[in-house]
Amino acid sequence: MLRVVLDTDVVLSAFISPEGASRQLLLDALDGRFRLLLTTSLLLEYDAVLRRRQHLDRAGATEGEVEELLDALAGVCVPVVFDFHWRPTGAHADDELVVETAINGNADAIATFNLKHMRDAAAYFGIHAQRPGPLLRRIRL
Repeated sequence: MLRVVLDTDVVLSAFISPEGASRQLLLDALDGRFRLLLTTSLLLEYDAVLRRRQHLDRAGATEGEVEELLDALAGVCVPVVFDFHWRPTGAHADDELVVETAINGNADAIATFNLKHMRDAAAYFGIHAQRPGPLLRRIRL
């Protein structure tokens, strides 16, 4: 079973839009179709971004619904603890946490829209950075 880290941009897209590959990835994570890798720091980043007023308004959601989603993700995830800090990985500074989670969790893939900054940093450690659509097809093969 694939071990995957979801970049914050993918979680945000899934939260805002009921359609699309990001939402399907999130649902597949909750259904256990892949192993979702999470650190406490990454979960807190998801929380901070999803609770921004503009994102809540776009999603038509409440802070309570954010909490429910994050609780559900925490309930199905494979917790990752940093055995070693790999910074800098070569990714953009905002993406270091995602790449570090993937490295320490022995991830197969990172789902992200930010291939420019993630692809090379992840590939150096044998991890594929992919957009949600191609990764979803890979998971469902």
